[in-house]
Amino acid sequence: MRTTSRGLFAALALTPLLAGCFSSGGSQSAQGSGDGRLRVALAVPPVQALSPYSNDATVLSKLSVTEGLTALDENGAAAPALATSWTQANPTTWTFTLRKATFQDGTPVTAESVVNALGHANSAATKPRVLSDVTLTAKAAGASTVTLTTKTPDPVLPLRLASPALGILSAKAYGANGAVTPVGTGTGPFTITKLTGKTSATLDRYDGYWGGKAKAPGVDVTWIADGTARANALRSKDVDVAEWIPTSQAKLLDAATRHEVPSVRTDSLVLNTRSGTFADAGLRAAARTAVDGSALVGSVFGGYADAGQGLFGPAVSWAKADRVAVTGRPAAAKVAKGTTVRLATYTNRAELPEAATVLQQQLEKAGFTVRQDVREYTQMEADLLAGKYDALVFSRVTLLDTGDAVAYLASDFTSDGVYNIAGLKDAKVDEAIKSAAAEGDSAARHKKIMRAEAEILRTDAVVPLVHEKVVQGIAANVEGVLLDPRERSLVDSGTHLK
Repeated sequence: MRTTSRGLFAALALTPLLAGCFSSGGSQSAQGSGDGRLRVALAVPPVQALSPYSNDATVLSKLSVTEGLTALDENGAAAPALATSWTQANPTTWTFTLRKATFQDGTPVTAESVVNALGHANSAATKPRVLSDVTLTAKAAGASTVTLTTKTPDPVLPLRLASPALGILSAKAYGANGAVTPVGTGTGPFTITKLTGKTSATLDRYDGYWGGKAKAPGVDVTWIADGTARANALRSKDVDVAEWIPTSQAKLLDAATRHEVPSVRTDSLVLNTRSGTFADAGLRAAARTAVDGSALVGSVFGGYADAGQGLFGPAVSWAKADRVAVTGRPAAAKVAKGTTVRLATYTNRAELPEAATVLQQQLEKAGFTVRQDVREYTQMEADLLAGKYDALVFSRVTLLDTGDAVAYLASDFTSDGVYNIAGLKDAKVDEAIKSAAAEGDSAARHKKIMRAEAEILRTDAVVPLVHEKVVQGIAANVEGVLLDPRERSLVDSGTHLK
């Protein structure tokens, strides 16, 4: 197991169960094929055919298909991945030295291939969230040396490069009109050999992996959006690993297969500030005072959550000590009869629809008329970003993109943020996030992040509800699954059936 390439995880040493039932040929058997392949059930089907420039990038990281120049270690610091080392020449210039490695199509990883990959990410029609607050230029400084420059100082650039969205792919990955595919073009220990729409994928071991052969010969992935169905698949031994077990199902699993993970995931009520009901700051304040996230902890999450403390919860170790009191909020307006709220959420996380029902009751008690729209996330993402809802019950991993909270704040809450579902445009928020982004000292950066949190909460664009504890389902004969609070890692070269 490579502890330098996956952040904040614990390896599991568990006892025997039955072997995998999805063979590389796609056959199924409750008794398992006996070929040692891992069978994994994931929750959120691909949005864009596993494009790294979408939320699908996390899947590529979870399954160890792609790698960046850097990774996150157990403490969330930048660690070597495709780059063995790096130096900073000045506030805007960094040099990275590459290791000897090959892509899964057999071509070598060179400085030119890294420049090509980062160039495509930077020019993508939908730019990866991790690049929403930085302008990045890459140049080859030698066969195995890359120089990266930023328009403004970026003290956490090595952390940024660990983002799943900045995985380095071979030249073969990039097609016409911005098309990009990770099938057979990554550098990780597992290579995608087949992707079947939004239902399944076949991964085989890549024997040329620079870190050594993976212990498992391959991984067979199925996407099961329904949480109860994922739990049932684990119980019936149809899969070996099932992520995101619903809290209602967790206690129904055998204790040996149920694994609780402290998470940096926060569930919030996001309010659309650009149009509709909650363009009115007073009505946003009325909604904020009406909802009570603590009511969800026991009723919806079965105790697998903490009441919302802010954008960052207990799993972010420095947040509590540096938290800043929120001031300057507008007074709650009186809710006029018939004031309608279009409330959205998605089914991929089983608790969210139930949470939305509780929030609907709380909002209606305050005088709002609420209409729910509940669908699978992939069916509603475009509408969310287009501002077609008034409110969203949303579950967000706050340290997903880089391990640094500034990237999350910039993408979700700045005026030009690429994932700004709330449509927030607030000069004080923009300035606070910009100030945090420019800070190189980690302790001072944390303090500025929490000042930015207070500015965001002042606007009532987002109302934190709960901080989740994730439950992962893992068969007792599986060893080496990664328990990651950031939810970026799941299977790597050390994961295998006993």
